[in-house]
Amino acid sequence: MASPTYSPRSRPPPHPKLKMDLPSPSSDFTTAVFVSNLHCARHACISVIFTSTIEDALSTLSPAPLSVDVSTVTQIVTIKHSLALSPSAIKAAIDEAGFDIVDTPVETASHPPLSFPHSIARLPALLTGKSRKHFDQCSLCQSEHSAHMQREAGPSHAGRDKFGEETLTELPELKDIKDDSSFVEDSKGKRPASPLPAAPPAPAVPTAADGQHHVTLSVGGMTCASCSSAVTRALSELPGISDVAVNLLGNSATLRADNAALVPGVIEAIEDVGYEAEVISVDPVRAPPTARQASRPQADGPQRLTLSVGGMTCASCANTVTDMVSAVLGVSEVVVNVLGGSATVVVERKEIATQVVEAIEDAGYEAEVIRVEPLSVPGEKEEVHLGPRTVSLRVEGMFCQHCPQKVMNALSSFGDRVTVEKPLTTHTDPILRISYLPEPPAFTLRQIIRAISLSPESATPFTVSIYHPPSLEDRARYMQDREKRHLLQRFFFALIVTIPTFIISIVYMDLLPSSNTGRQWFERPMWSGNASRATWSLFFLATPVMFYSAGTFHRRSIKEIWALWRPGSKTPVLRRFIRFGSMNLLVSTGVSVAYFASIALLGLAGSQPPSPHGMGDTTTYFDSVVFLSMFLLLGRYLEAYSKGRTADAITALGKLRPTSALVIVPASEPSNETPSSRSSTTEVDLEKGSVEKEEPSLAARHGMKVERIDAEYLEVGDVVRVQNGASPPADGTVAFGDGGAFDESSLTGESRLVKKQVGDNVFVGTINKAGVVDVRVDAIGGETMLDHVVQVVREGQTRRAPIERAADMLTGYFVPVVTLLAVITWVVWLGLGLGGVLPESYLDIDVGGWVVWSLEFAISVFVVACPCGIGLAAPTALLVGSGLAAKHGILARGGGEAFQEAAQLDIIVFDKTGTLTEGGEPRVTDAEIVAQDASPRLTREVVLGIAAEVESASSHPLATAIRQYCADNAAAPQSGEEFEEVPGRGLKVRFAALQCTAIIGNEAWMDVNGSATGGALANKLDAWKAEGKSVVLLSIRDDSVESPAFCTAAIFAVADPLRPEAPAVIRRLHEQGIGTWMISGDNEITAKAVARTVGISETNVIAGVLPHEKAEKIQWLQQVGMRRQRKSWRRFFGFRKRKVNERCVVAMVGDGINDAPALTAADVGIAIGSGSDVALSSAAFILVSANLYSLLTLTDLSRKVFNRVKFNFLWATCYNVVAVPIAAGVIYPAGNARLPPVWASLAMAFSSVSVICSSLHLKLYKGTPIPHD
Repeated sequence: MASPTYSPRSRPPPHPKLKMDLPSPSSDFTTAVFVSNLHCARHACISVIFTSTIEDALSTLSPAPLSVDVSTVTQIVTIKHSLALSPSAIKAAIDEAGFDIVDTPVETASHPPLSFPHSIARLPALLTGKSRKHFDQCSLCQSEHSAHMQREAGPSHAGRDKFGEETLTELPELKDIKDDSSFVEDSKGKRPASPLPAAPPAPAVPTAADGQHHVTLSVGGMTCASCSSAVTRALSELPGISDVAVNLLGNSATLRADNAALVPGVIEAIEDVGYEAEVISVDPVRAPPTARQASRPQADGPQRLTLSVGGMTCASCANTVTDMVSAVLGVSEVVVNVLGGSATVVVERKEIATQVVEAIEDAGYEAEVIRVEPLSVPGEKEEVHLGPRTVSLRVEGMFCQHCPQKVMNALSSFGDRVTVEKPLTTHTDPILRISYLPEPPAFTLRQIIRAISLSPESATPFTVSIYHPPSLEDRARYMQDREKRHLLQRFFFALIVTIPTFIISIVYMDLLPSSNTGRQWFERPMWSGNASRATWSLFFLATPVMFYSAGTFHRRSIKEIWALWRPGSKTPVLRRFIRFGSMNLLVSTGVSVAYFASIALLGLAGSQPPSPHGMGDTTTYFDSVVFLSMFLLLGRYLEAYSKGRTADAITALGKLRPTSALVIVPASEPSNETPSSRSSTTEVDLEKGSVEKEEPSLAARHGMKVERIDAEYLEVGDVVRVQNGASPPADGTVAFGDGGAFDESSLTGESRLVKKQVGDNVFVGTINKAGVVDVRVDAIGGETMLDHVVQVVREGQTRRAPIERAADMLTGYFVPVVTLLAVITWVVWLGLGLGGVLPESYLDIDVGGWVVWSLEFAISVFVVACPCGIGLAAPTALLVGSGLAAKHGILARGGGEAFQEAAQLDIIVFDKTGTLTEGGEPRVTDAEIVAQDASPRLTREVVLGIAAEVESASSHPLATAIRQYCADNAAAPQSGEEFEEVPGRGLKVRFAALQCTAIIGNEAWMDVNGSATGGALANKLDAWKAEGKSVVLLSIRDDSVESPAFCTAAIFAVADPLRPEAPAVIRRLHEQGIGTWMISGDNEITAKAVARTVGISETNVIAGVLPHEKAEKIQWLQQVGMRRQRKSWRRFFGFRKRKVNERCVVAMVGDGINDAPALTAADVGIAIGSGSDVALSSAAFILVSANLYSLLTLTDLSRKVFNRVKFNFLWATCYNVVAVPIAAGVIYPAGNARLPPVWASLAMAFSSVSVICSSLHLKLYKGTPIPHD
């Protein structure tokens, strides 16, 4: 190892490249030492231990150091000392304390200080690359350096060149060099320190905060279900902690804390049980408070505000909001959607948005601005603004204390358009967080980055990039890779030792004849006593394997036991004896018993006199220790590798996001050629035409160009070009080009092209297979469809199946039971041997007698037992299943429990509108206006105007169809008041100008209000309903007459086309034995007509129900529905009878807000992806595609996944039930057949690996074939 380096005066830790600073003759010395195993800065307790250990080691030196600074972040120890204390003594003290000093390529200085000329000659070699270039061009650093020269060296040195012969040793570079912790230096040069970004800022954990918080943690060191159970128990015992979910495969945990101040205690609890923990996020559970989002002044002209309005329950609420907002000066149009909880307001200026929010809140409702956009003008680009955007930037290229201020000065040029949330205070912390309101293309993140990169105050350009903290998958992958490297290193060491062990113990001692000279040489005693050379050789081979290779099992098992019995442990004493340990404890115990028993045998042999025949004793288990460790490490590595493969689905989804984008910007905008650009910048002057042959585009006008940028630099409102074969860099809307056809199989699972026209949505991860289209960006960052898919899959994986809880219970008691069985096995065999029950021929060893002979059975029991297979049976299969579901366009929000319920479905209930029917754009096919016959003033145009006005308060698809029909048929605009809505029935509105009241809705609503329909109209309604059409009636009451009554004014027939795949899907479900029902708020005749068409029995139709009644009908079906017929083999074994109180498993498929109660009440809620947000949030499964064929894939995949879980569970259980008795020797009397510890370890490794491979076999699933008529 090279000697440490030293530098003058105290200063921040130097850059790893510049280990050596040179002192002036009169100064104290500062030695900087890079320590490679100085880490865990995120754990305060470990950091304190490291610091204390180093300080204690250095305090013994004479003379003692003046000061010691230990940085666990930079892994650098800085020691300020006098001339009398040499750097070699410092290095030796740190080395003896157990720390590793990394070699450096810098020359070691001789210990009296170097002469001035010698120091000057070496300075240019210390300044390398960018740091020297920075000093050459930084006037501030040069002036500071000159002042320092005059102050330290005196006037005789003033005015010399900075690299002249008499320049001072200390330069600003060496004093304030940037600490780039992303790499460290060793003797071979630069190498990455970690695959993760170095020293990411930890999430801020409030010291005190009211309200519950959802906490996500990264947990390292878990290897089996017992580990996750231990963490779960430790967290569940903490006061104020609930909803604990530990994900073994994802190396993470989520929980709910009553207060954010409890989070440090959570970290401590996990570390106390022997695992690593790190906070990923701490998010309030409560809904975010209403924010009044003020818009910045921009272009003049009318603006459309989209607001989220909370607290509205009926049409009267909508009227109140409408009146309050309409009273605001500058508001010209107000549309309030009660069911959607939203409002659209047209204002003269954007500044009025604040007044609109205040008006709504003054009325007693919650309001939040969602979108501000100017009214679209035909032919002009529409700009979308979604409020402030907050980003973290990494600024690289800062080399002195002046650089951060240069960056902040560059940001100040934007004024109040940029808010700095985390400023740069030092060049050693390059992370900057800002918030701004994007206004593309005039003001975007690209302009901000360009301004920082090309700061006029900076002599050299900065390199700016968006900083993304490692995701949960990144951290889990890092932990898994670290664990695999850890195991692989120890496995290779054990494998190397296994070769001579095998030669000595197997080849020489077993395979070669006793007359072989080599065998005789190994059998002769060595040193004193009767211990053979073979025994001593195996002892020296097994010892490093015992304490290095198998050391990982020993350390973890000791931590587990210490956590259980440590002072202050809250675990009840009884539970400490009946629920303890994990696979690590079993393995450690088995290996330790074999090793220490061999030590005892070696001691016995060494204490005995040499054998008369000259052959030493060879009875030990040292070879078993080596073979056991090697096989156990191999199995553990294969298990870790296989577990990593189960989460490939989320990783694959993340890779669908493109890294670059072709953005259309004004030609006057400077090129994005900054040092932060990771991709080449190309420009196309659209006035001259693109290099590629393409249609004229939205940007093909004077002054526009196409520029290639990083996709992460896009803003909402940008227009990007998506070429043939490319993927959209963000979610958006087609702004120009009708030739696009996108392959959306990555999201929906359907391998077919979807034609896209202007106004259609496109998504990240899909691929354009046709012409060039221009897309306006609607969502970026974590708000894209792909991000939501990943988030839903991630959340679903934390929800556990009921069968997993049974596995947890088994694994919780597994280790104590196995330990008891091993002890009983040893005692029984020992008792039988000592009692003379066993024949002497069984005793096949020379030393130790029955005690050692029976011990081998106990070791085999310890080693062969494997709780890992039981613990991994469910989570591995469910993890693979959720990834497969996402691949086929199905999002499993309900996780394992949803898969288990879906695998046992008896009945599937379909909503009619939007589920069995397309529901997208229903249209009015027939209409009859009869009011004009009774009242001349109620002309056709007036009646249609009344119908349109009444339906304007509803977002139901039928209301939309009627409004469109009225608009297409010259309806006369009307103004209503006093809106009243009854969900599932209809609406009532009063028209003061016409002196009448109108009701519109279904026949039940007409009956409630006393409006009768008879004669020819009733016959026409029945005819329409028989055709499967929905009927809507409009009745008007003349309030100007005495005893007014509602009279039918118009009737409408609305047709919603059936989904073409619906009959085939229903037929396939019937073939699978699953019953199908239909539930609808429509009239019975229409509902039954639709049911007949798709193949649902008319007796299984529930019609005319309100939204809350749908949930009641689901509960009724769960109690009285018919269970699915069992397969013949199950009936043969007695599964035909229905158990008492056993209810049906019912699924509900819906898409609307009115389906949300039923989706929640059902055992399995399945939402169509095109449905409302309320429906999606209430469902256990989400079908990304509206195609009902996905439902067949869902039912089939759920059965396969859950069957695989049961198979894994059965296999892992049967393995232990069979293997443990065999290892205990139950078959030994039959021919002296036993399972030696070495083969037992191989069997144990095979058990857990086979379970994981069984789960990975699910990846061969190709989906359900589409049925053909």
